[in-house]
Amino acid sequence: MANELPELSVVVPVYNNSANLPDLFPALEKAAGPNAELVFVDDRSRDDSWVQLQAYAKKRPRTQAVRLSRNFGSFTACVAGLSRARGRAAVLISADLQDPPELIPDLLAHWKAGRQVVLAARQDREEGLGQRLFSGIYYWILRRFVFPEMPKGGFDFVLIDRVVIDAVVQAAEKNTTLMGLILWLGFDREVIYYTRRRREKGQSMWTLRKKVKYFIDSILAFSYFPIRVVQWFGLLVAVGGFCHAAYLITLKLRSGIPIPGWTAMMVVTLVLGGGNFLVLGVIGEYVWRILDEVKRRPLFVVDSVVDSDR
Repeated sequence: MANELPELSVVVPVYNNSANLPDLFPALEKAAGPNAELVFVDDRSRDDSWVQLQAYAKKRPRTQAVRLSRNFGSFTACVAGLSRARGRAAVLISADLQDPPELIPDLLAHWKAGRQVVLAARQDREEGLGQRLFSGIYYWILRRFVFPEMPKGGFDFVLIDRVVIDAVVQAAEKNTTLMGLILWLGFDREVIYYTRRRREKGQSMWTLRKKVKYFIDSILAFSYFPIRVVQWFGLLVAVGGFCHAAYLITLKLRSGIPIPGWTAMMVVTLVLGGGNFLVLGVIGEYVWRILDEVKRRPLFVVDSVVDSDR
């Protein structure tokens, strides 16, 4: 029945993916089954993705097409989709078909066996050396300093139980990462592995700027490591400064040796000045994030919705 709550919802963030949508629709239908709910969130695409999503949502039961008022980013689009998902479990999958939809039945099987979170982790990538190198360094840092339980290849493709869905939506946290939040929440997890495909159609919107922000968000949102680095840096500089001052004073008092002033002063000033700016930069980043949270602006704003069941 169309009015019954679905067992599974599939949430797909979409941003300039018009070239992949004609292949994505039948792939999801086949993998998730006719009774699964499909929730597409258009993150204000500049191509005709929204036109295709509207048309598809009008003809397939249990399908929602949601358009945000502006480009909020993939994390926010996923949360917007989860907030509308009605299933007892939800799968998050990208729209570019680099993550294989045919793994959805395996994710669902582990969930039915009692797992509340099922991660589809990348065992390998059909991508270039630069992308593999960046991903390897990023996930090594995350595993070393933030999440020891993070799979080595990372994950974006995941199934989460209704209790996890509700916890993610209620968090409403800005400047974070969805995958980090899912790991932080805990719950019983299972990991399955796959090879991430190369992109066949369209152009990736995952720019260097977005990658850098994602990296910073991952570290600052879940770890005090940057603050600890700053503290140790400040301690080392302070100890070094005191030792150097004591050496110079002792040299002057005991030996009467004149102390060259300008060069030593400039070196110390530049080192301390650079260190101060570094410390202020890290603290400023945290302060800005606190300010962004206390504003209490909505995490996302929905422009329009096409819901085949309503």
